[in-house]
Amino acid sequence: MSTTLPSFFDPARAGDWSYRPDIAGLRAAAEDWRGEIKTVEGTRTDLLLIDLQRDFCLPEGALYVGGRSGRGAVEDTARIAAFIHRNLGALSRIVPTFDTHTPLQIFHRSFWADADGRSPAPFTVITEEMLAGGTLRPSPGVLALLPSDVATEGWVERQLLHYVRSLARQGRNALIVWPDHCLIGSEGHAMPGLVQEAWLFHALLRGAPTPVIIKGDDPWSESYSAFAPEVPDRWDGGRLVQPQDDAALLELLRADRIVVAGQAASHCVRWSVDDLLDRMRALDPALPRRVYVLRDCMSAVVGLDGEGRPVPALDFTPQAEEAFARWAELGVHIVESGQPMAEWPR
Repeated sequence: MSTTLPSFFDPARAGDWSYRPDIAGLRAAAEDWRGEIKTVEGTRTDLLLIDLQRDFCLPEGALYVGGRSGRGAVEDTARIAAFIHRNLGALSRIVPTFDTHTPLQIFHRSFWADADGRSPAPFTVITEEMLAGGTLRPSPGVLALLPSDVATEGWVERQLLHYVRSLARQGRNALIVWPDHCLIGSEGHAMPGLVQEAWLFHALLRGAPTPVIIKGDDPWSESYSAFAPEVPDRWDGGRLVQPQDDAALLELLRADRIVVAGQAASHCVRWSVDDLLDRMRALDPALPRRVYVLRDCMSAVVGLDGEGRPVPALDFTPQAEEAFARWAELGVHIVESGQPMAEWPR
């Protein structure tokens, strides 16, 4: 672990939407630092960064994760970047996931219309009763998303009822209409500058690969997890959503340690870690001991009222806390980013 942080690192830029790394300057700094970093041999450590994107990490973002303090993701961003810089020699790979969307997806407003043809408001919870009663219906453009073998009258309506029923049956989150977020090609889809800077500096310094995991681009299902959609199947027994590429997950499982940070602890981190652990336990019940969750590098989704107080119905902190406790029981190490990695439990 390095006790010296690069001179270009400025944690005060963690909440700055306009901040962009100086690539040429990073390359020059990497050349200067190369002889100063002692790499850890014999142990492969992968850092999994889940959905560290501007729309989640910055106050101007479409779905900013402020936590109960209102500063959650901004402070997390500063700690994550500092963690990378302090552990440049220990981190073998940094693997970011990118929530990747278009407007016409099941959780966005353009997918839906009411009886007057208007889109529902953000944060509308879509229930089975609303669909069965015709309060909401798919917008006309949704038909263009159907494969040719299922373009039959009433098929979409049956699929959507199947979807919300499947979520309830599996104990997943209810279907919510989120504000348009992480639209591919938008500024909100990109990393916050401070994290991107640390990610690139590690790659330039170590000559390390820079794999990425794209998630959430299928129009027919939410994908909180980086490794599986919420509901992939059709009401008639077929499969509608394309399966996630297992290659990235299988490559992660080759690591000796998998360190996890990202947003939000109550949603995409929670479901991604759950799926990762399920796959690990299917192979070997002891494998979850390879996972280290940076508890202070993620925040829960919390809705705040006009005076900055958490709204109980929109405070998902308990779900995040439950996940931490459940993971610990499975052998996962819940650690803090400021603790030297050499002191982490083995």
